[in-house]
Amino acid sequence: MKKERVKLTATEKSELFAEAVVTIVLLLLLNLSVIILFHLAVLQDKNLINGIYFIRQNLTFIGGYFWSWQRLAIIAMMLADLLVLYWRLIRRYHQMQLRHVIFELHHIANGHFDHRISFAVKTDLQKVIDSINLLVDATVHAIDEERAIEQSKDDLITNVSHDIRTPLTSILGYLGLLKNDNIAAADRAKYVDIAYNKAEQMRSLANDLFDYTTLNSTSTKLNYGPLHLYSMLEQVAAGFELEAEKQGIKFEVATRPHNLAIVADAEKLVRVYNNLIGNALKYGKGATTIRLEANLVNQQQVELTIGNNGAAIPKQALKKIFERFYRVETSRNTSTGGTGLGLAITKSVVDLHHGTIKCESDADWTQFIIRLPLSAPA
Repeated sequence: MKKERVKLTATEKSELFAEAVVTIVLLLLLNLSVIILFHLAVLQDKNLINGIYFIRQNLTFIGGYFWSWQRLAIIAMMLADLLVLYWRLIRRYHQMQLRHVIFELHHIANGHFDHRISFAVKTDLQKVIDSINLLVDATVHAIDEERAIEQSKDDLITNVSHDIRTPLTSILGYLGLLKNDNIAAADRAKYVDIAYNKAEQMRSLANDLFDYTTLNSTSTKLNYGPLHLYSMLEQVAAGFELEAEKQGIKFEVATRPHNLAIVADAEKLVRVYNNLIGNALKYGKGATTIRLEANLVNQQQVELTIGNNGAAIPKQALKKIFERFYRVETSRNTSTGGTGLGLAITKSVVDLHHGTIKCESDADWTQFIIRLPLSAPA
């Protein structure tokens, strides 16, 4: 957007006009004084008078007319007067511009952070204006970030409180029933089993919350080491093989090249696979295959793909799927014991490795695609 120049108010225009009038009057008085003093000096020096007369007699100008020294002096003084007048008016105009900038700055400082100094000037003051606008933008961005952090903290407390209160209420309820001596043995065993499962759910939430806050801490460091990807994928798949067989799911593992290796934190990267495979087993309804692949993309990156051919994830959920406590289906997550932190933890681990992660889902496949550098950052 093109910036307009400073628009002077009626008062400022009057002030500028008054400055011009005063300056002109002072200059006329000064010129008159100079002319009188110079004229007196010439009249008192006969040699100077004779010299001027001699020049006038021997020099000619265009048309045979030579201007007198008085006219030349008057022209020189007029030019000097114009320069002084321009200098004083432009100086006063710049002062008015600065006054406008200060006024705009005070307006912003009073809390109007959506306001910017929109006019332009042709002096170094423009650098100050641009710096002020950039400073305001940075301040607004910092305030928005602070508000987002505060809101995030509030959401964290609310979600954790809700997820802890729900199983805790069930635990207290069933423990209260167990205090009754008239309960049958079969019911007692059932209540103990339910209370135990709810306690496990609380422990899972506590562990996930601890892992998430630890991974997002600025002091968290990775234990880098060489990692043979095919061996790791085989071991990860073996850990879920029994559960997958119960659901009629088989694993497909492939790396290209077969001996593909990277430098990464093996323990945390295994946690990523555990989260993504666990989600596929819980939520990939109708899946028959879980595919684990690793491909060398270029000489600097490797692409890891964890996919299943189960139910697709809704498109509206893909944008928020890595947010903490976000659940595609709340009821389904509650029934399966999900905390809503698994994918947030996964993204945190990938970020710590200076990588990227995205999710693609359609009727055929749901895939989490991770790109990691081959070696540890310098």
